[in-house]
Amino acid sequence: MSETQDASTGGERIIPRHIAVVMDGNGRWATERGLERLEGHYEGVKAARRFVEAADSRGVEVVSLYVFSSENKSRPAQEVMGLLELIQDSLVGELERLCAERTQLRCSGRMEGLPQGVRSALEEVRDATASNEGMVLNLCVNYGGRAEIADAAKAIAAEVQAGTLDLEAIDEETVQSHLYHPDLPSPDLLIRPGGELRVSNFLLWEIAYTEFFVLPIYWPAFTEEHLDEAIDDFNRRQRRFGGRAKTEE
Repeated sequence: MSETQDASTGGERIIPRHIAVVMDGNGRWATERGLERLEGHYEGVKAARRFVEAADSRGVEVVSLYVFSSENKSRPAQEVMGLLELIQDSLVGELERLCAERTQLRCSGRMEGLPQGVRSALEEVRDATASNEGMVLNLCVNYGGRAEIADAAKAIAAEVQAGTLDLEAIDEETVQSHLYHPDLPSPDLLIRPGGELRVSNFLLWEIAYTEFFVLPIYWPAFTEEHLDEAIDDFNRRQRRFGGRAKTEE
């Protein structure tokens, strides 16, 4: 985690290295305004752009956005198709900006389950930004936390079957090394707008000791001020990781 000077206190403000976001409430935001749900998703893309720029300017190293879950496919076909098309168009439209800001795109999820156009757009932007050395933007598309763990288990089982991995050698580090992006640090902070108090199958392995920050507002209304509020709240937490707080020692 990086540190910045807190002008209000004169102390150091700790900036989370990795922030994960469940971008919840796009549809409800639109419905409450008498709009089509897809219009809420369009506004959600704008909020995502604002968030990424704000996080980057504050020194966040990794941002993971829950863009499209594996369970989202159960929604009405028209909404699913519109959302996937929006993801594809947004990726193409953002490529130039991502390169200018030296942002590196990563993709988490089962890419083979996506329409070819969306998959091609993800791969194109990922490859074009692979050498960028700025913030990592991890887009979780057709992603499920249980699916990621299952995929890791399948890969581990294949290595055991092939004789390249001893069964007794399997530990937590083995599982970690077979996740979609084992080199990324676990999220320090998970932000969930929309007021829901659930994980929604997001980064189940990675959020074992992640701090949660829930907001009642919908994602399209998320601003830089809300990000600062989340970071300030994070700075008030005592992260124990299963141990004692310093005040208890």
